[in-house]
Amino acid sequence: MQLTAENYYSEEANFEHMSVSQFKDFVGTYGRRGCEFTAMDKIRGVYEEEETTALLVGSYVDAYFEGTLDKFKAEHPDIFKKTGDKGLKSDYVQANDIIARIERDEFFMAHMSGQKQVIMAGELFGLPWKIKIDSYLEGIAIVDLKVMASLTKLEWVRDIGYLDFVRYWGYDIQGAVYQEIVYQNTGKRLPFYIAGASKEKAPNIKVIHVQDNYLREAMSVVEHNIERVRQVKYGEVLPDRCECCDHCRETEVLTGPIGIADLVADI
Repeated sequence: MQLTAENYYSEEANFEHMSVSQFKDFVGTYGRRGCEFTAMDKIRGVYEEEETTALLVGSYVDAYFEGTLDKFKAEHPDIFKKTGDKGLKSDYVQANDIIARIERDEFFMAHMSGQKQVIMAGELFGLPWKIKIDSYLEGIAIVDLKVMASLTKLEWVRDIGYLDFVRYWGYDIQGAVYQEIVYQNTGKRLPFYIAGASKEKAPNIKVIHVQDNYLREAMSVVEHNIERVRQVKYGEVLPDRCECCDHCRETEVLTGPIGIADLVADI
């Protein structure tokens, strides 16, 4: 199928193409456990994750730089107060503060000045993939906008140690896939940058170059896991349930008691 802005997130497109978010749904990242059962139900349109305030704040900022903020506001009336002046709720006032901080910085804005929401498709490890780029500076760079609670907070991972948010949430995987798909479409291997902004009282902004050595490591993660993902996605094997996520808890059917040790079996 020919991917467009209108069908990019459709069930058909999600079934025909892998995406970074779909891959992470299956496999997980250091910061979030994957679940094959939930990933499949999302592809089928059976399950949709709740839009949390944290997610919506990031989407609000994304929509502003895409030029679709009015549409976003119309589709999300809950971001407005229901009483008083009926203005934006405090979280989204903060989103406007983040936008204002970004717009005061020429260097940041230069990285956000590329073509917006550029769709490309390619093939990785025998499967079709799709990507959508926040800011595509043709022949120069691939830029993805991220709004995070903090850009500098380190997260502890057992057996590894402290990790930055880029690797903790798998944004290095995103960079690896985006770089390769752009290369397949253009013949140019471009650097991948995260244009990051924090939700702190005084927003922290940074343009972060995710260097190629990190991207190569991340691509090896994709290569190591993609065959299992392919088998599950196309029905060759049944998906495993993580039994830890919201969807697994909502759909669990008890068949008997468990022992005390089972309560902490996955820790």
